Amino acid sequence: MSQRIRTKTKKSRGFTYLWIFGLALLVFLLIYFEQTALLYVFSTLGVTVLLVIVAAADLGRSELSSTGPDQVSGTAPPAKLKK
Repeated sequence: MSQRIRTKTKKSRGFTYLWIFGLALLVFLLIYFEQTALLYVFSTLGVTVLLVIVAAADLGRSELSSTGPDQVSGTAPPAKLKK
């Protein structure tokens, strides 16, 4: 890998840890101040956003799917019988 890719990974990793810490703090504060109704709303919205992201992901055009299933598994396709 090139140096540019490695430094970008390290920067995004720190940002990811910041998000994890912030969300953990938010959940802790909501539980501490007994705001479970808000916690339910935020968790429902979070799961909904996650499902929308997964649904919108273009999984059919990934690099692995373009190689075909028989090339990924390493086995030859089954022979077709002639009738």
